[in-house]
Amino acid sequence: MFAAENGLRGDPRLQGISEAIRVVPHFPKKGIMFQDITTLLLNHKAFKDTVDIFVDRYRDMDISVVAGIEARGFMFGPSIALAIGAKFVPLRKPGKLPGEKISESYVLEYGTDCLEMHVGAVQPGERAVVIDDLVATGGTLSAAIKLLERMGAEVVECACVIGLPEVKGQNRLNGKPLYILVEPREVENVC
Repeated sequence: MFAAENGLRGDPRLQGISEAIRVVPHFPKKGIMFQDITTLLLNHKAFKDTVDIFVDRYRDMDISVVAGIEARGFMFGPSIALAIGAKFVPLRKPGKLPGEKISESYVLEYGTDCLEMHVGAVQPGERAVVIDDLVATGGTLSAAIKLLERMGAEVVECACVIGLPEVKGQNRLNGKPLYILVEPREVENVC
């Protein structure tokens, strides 16, 4: 669900967040309209508004784990976790975690990838939210859900700053709600 459909319709913060995201045409390959959140991070107000909206949503939901997907989920997750009194759990690409870990592979449009999490990072019964910057196919979020659930956590919701209105991956989230702040922006007159 989009934030505008959940009580934030007309909220000027959403427009500010959307406008702070730079669109880079044809990156990393022709036909892709890359949604670059680094410009959002450079805009103090838009960055704060992004975190504040997520904090307002999760503050009273008894969340004890905020799991951030590498790498852009790391930019929002720790701030949200600190503000709601939860721990931050990084979900990393293979080979980045030094301790005992579990892995979950997932399918991309052109190949596969994997997420890893430290064993013991979450405890059975903990309530978790998964944070990332963008959802397209839902494969990465699905892998994150599976990792957390394998350790006994209850995934309450997935949250992304940007998401397609017709998120193709919604059915890959095993019925978990998906909360999205803004739709991807387009650049007009791109050759």
